[in-house]
Amino acid sequence: MNDILPIVLSILAAVVVIGALIPVLIKTRRNITRYPDTRDANDPEVRSGGGTAVDDSTGTIERGTPGGAGTDVVDTTTVPDDAAGLETIPVETPLPVAGRLTRLRERLVRSNNIMGKGLLALLSSDRIDESVWDEVEETLLLADLGTEPTMQLVDALRERVKVLGTRTPEHVKAMLREELIKLVDPTMDRSLNVERHADKPAVMMVVGVNGVGKTTTVGKLARVLVAEDKDVLLGAADTFRAAAAEQLATWGQRVGVPTVKSDIDGADPASVAYEAVKAGIEQEVDVVMIDTAGRLQNKVGLMDELGKVKRVVEKLAEVDEVLLVLDATTGQNGLNQARVFSEVVNITGIVLTKLDGTAKGGIVVAIQRALGVPVKLVGLGEGADDLAPFDTESFVEALLN
Repeated sequence: MNDILPIVLSILAAVVVIGALIPVLIKTRRNITRYPDTRDANDPEVRSGGGTAVDDSTGTIERGTPGGAGTDVVDTTTVPDDAAGLETIPVETPLPVAGRLTRLRERLVRSNNIMGKGLLALLSSDRIDESVWDEVEETLLLADLGTEPTMQLVDALRERVKVLGTRTPEHVKAMLREELIKLVDPTMDRSLNVERHADKPAVMMVVGVNGVGKTTTVGKLARVLVAEDKDVLLGAADTFRAAAAEQLATWGQRVGVPTVKSDIDGADPASVAYEAVKAGIEQEVDVVMIDTAGRLQNKVGLMDELGKVKRVVEKLAEVDEVLLVLDATTGQNGLNQARVFSEVVNITGIVLTKLDGTAKGGIVVAIQRALGVPVKLVGLGEGADDLAPFDTESFVEALLN
C-alpha cells in the first residue's frame, strides 16, 4: 500500500497540471491561423515544419478609414491583443508622409549639428588663412564626412572663396549649400521599390546589426506604406530575440497589417520568411516586409544565414529592396558594418536612425560613398511617425539653419 500511494499522488498531480494547461492551449490554437506547408521537402535550404502562422486574431483584419492630416486614430476597429487579455489595440491611420518631412526638418534644424554651423562661422571670418582651412577640414572630419569627401569639399570651397573675394554671410551660406548638395548627391534614386508586380508582391528585407532598431523601423515603415495606400504584410523572421515577433505584430495591428510569425522559439528564419512571401502571394498584397534578426558583422555563421534567407525567399519572388538600418550615432563604425552587409546581400538603400542632436550629418555622405547606394529613409525621433523619406535639399537646408 505504501508503494502505491506515491504513484497515485503523482497521477493526480499530472491530471491537475494538464487540466490547467488545456484552456491555454485552446486559446493559443484559436488565435493562430495556419497556412498549409507546401514547401519542397527535398530543398535543403527550406526547412519543413516551421510552424509559421499568420497573426490575425479576428479572422480578418481591416485597415482603418483614412482621415484628415494630423489625425492619429480615426477608426474604432480594434484587434485583440493576446498578451493583454481583454485589452484592444485601436487601428490607426498614419500621418501623411508629406507632413512628416516638414516636421522632421524642423527637428533637425533644432538639433545641435556641428557641421553646418561650424562651417558658416569659419568661412564668414574676415580673413581666411591656412589655419582657418585646417579648422574647416577638422570640422568636416569630426562630422564623419570621411577623408575623401572632406578633401573634395575643401578644394571646392578654396577655389570658390578665391574667386568670390568679398564674402557676406549670405554668399557663404549659398556657396556651402550648393557644394553640400553636390556631395549628398541629388541624382541618386531614393524611391522605395515597393510597386507590386503583375502576379506577385514587392518583397523587402530589412537587415542590420543588433540594437539599431530594425523591428521598430519595419513597424514605422509599414506606417509609411499604409499612408501611401499600400496593402502590406509583415514577416517576423527575427526568431532569436525574445518577443521580437510579438513586437512586430503589435506594430502591424496598429495599422491593420497582418504578421506572419512562427509559434516555435528559435524557428528557422528562412522558413518564416518563405511562408511570409507565400502568404503575400496568396493574399495578393502589394508589399511583403521581412524583419531579420540582428547580427554582428564579424560573425560569419550569422551573416551566411542572412544570405540563406534571401536565397530561400527568391525561390518564390524577387527581393526588390534590401534596406540596411544604421544608427547614425555610430559614425565611422557604421561604415564597417555597411561594407560587410553589402558583401552578403545586395543592399539597395540605407535607413539612418537617430539622425538628431547626437549624430553628425556627414555620415550621410560617407555611407553613400562607401556603398554606392542612397540613404532612402531617416528617423529623427521615437514617435510612431518619426520616419520619413530622405530629401537632399531639405537635409542640407536643415544643416545650414
